[in-house]
Amino acid sequence: MRTITFVLIEQMLATGTVLPMEMWRCAQSHYRTHAKLPQLQLLTASIDGVPIKAHSGFRLTADVSIEQIANSDIIYLPALWRNPRPALRRSTKLFAWLRAQAATSAAISAVGTGACFLAATGLLNNKPATTHWHYFDQFAKDYPAVELKHQYFITQADNLFCAASVNALADLTVHLIKQFYGSSTANHVERNFSHEIRRPFEEISYSKGAVRLHPDEEVAQAQNWLKQHCGEAIRLSETAQSFDMSMRSFNRRFKLATGQTPLQYLQNIRVEMARELLQSSNLSINEIAEKVGYQDMGHFTMLFKKKLSITPSAYRTTVRAKLFQVNT
Repeated sequence: MRTITFVLIEQMLATGTVLPMEMWRCAQSHYRTHAKLPQLQLLTASIDGVPIKAHSGFRLTADVSIEQIANSDIIYLPALWRNPRPALRRSTKLFAWLRAQAATSAAISAVGTGACFLAATGLLNNKPATTHWHYFDQFAKDYPAVELKHQYFITQADNLFCAASVNALADLTVHLIKQFYGSSTANHVERNFSHEIRRPFEEISYSKGAVRLHPDEEVAQAQNWLKQHCGEAIRLSETAQSFDMSMRSFNRRFKLATGQTPLQYLQNIRVEMARELLQSSNLSINEIAEKVGYQDMGHFTMLFKKKLSITPSAYRTTVRAKLFQVNT
C-alpha cells in the first residue's frame, strides 16, 4: 500500500492541498484504465486528528492524526497566509513526525510558507529551499543554515521538495506522478491541468541530490552529445563506438546511469523538442518531424502519440487555443 499524506494546519491555504489531491485522483483514474492499479491511499492528517479551519473559512476534516501514519510515501505540507510563526509554535509534534518520515525516505513537499515547517525540523540545513517571495527576508533570517534559492520556483534536495507557489506545486506534482505512474499518466494529468503554461520540472527546478544524477562520466558525455545532435540522423551503434563502447555495453551503462536506454533517451529529447516547436513555431508537422530527426512522418506521429497520448496536430490545436485564451 502506497500512502500520500496531506497535512492540515490551522489557517492554511486550502489550494496547496486540494489541487495536488485532485491531480493525484486524476492520475489514479487514468492509470486504472491502462494498467493494473497499484494500491494507493490519499489521506488528510492534522496534528491531533481534529478538523481545522482554513484561511478561507472552510473547515477541513482530517482522516487521521499524523501519529496514526507510520509510513507515508509522499507528504504535502500546505502554505499559510502571511506569518506562519504562530502555527510553527504549535507544531512540535509535526516536526518530530516529519523527521521520522524523512528517515524512512518519504518524499516531503512544502509549498510557499509551508517550507518553514520543513526548515524548522532541521532537515533543510545546508540544503536548497525556496518559499513565497513575500517571505524571503524573514525566512533567511529565521533559517540561516538553509540555502535559500530566490531565483527558483522549485528546489529539490534528495527527497525534500519546496515549491514557491501553487503553480510551481502543480509542476512538482506532475513530476512526482511521473515517477509513480510513468510518463503517459503524468502527461495526461498535465494536459488536464493547464499544460500550456507549464515547463518541465527539470527546467525550472534547482536539484541537489536528484535521483538521476550519476557518476558515469562517459554516459554524461554521451547524453550531452545526443542533446546537441538530436536533430540529426543518429546511428546509436556509431555513437557507442565513438565513446569506445560496444552497443551492448553502451545500453547497459546508459540504462544503469539514467534509467533509460540510449534510444529511449533520444526519443524523449526529440519529443520534448517537437512539443516546444508545436507550441511556439508555425512550422508544419512534417517540418517539425524533420527538424527533430525523423524523416518518416508516420513514425514521428506514432512515437509522439505513444509518449504523450495525443497526436502532434491535436496537441498543437489544444495548446494554441488555450494560449490564445490566456493571452487575450
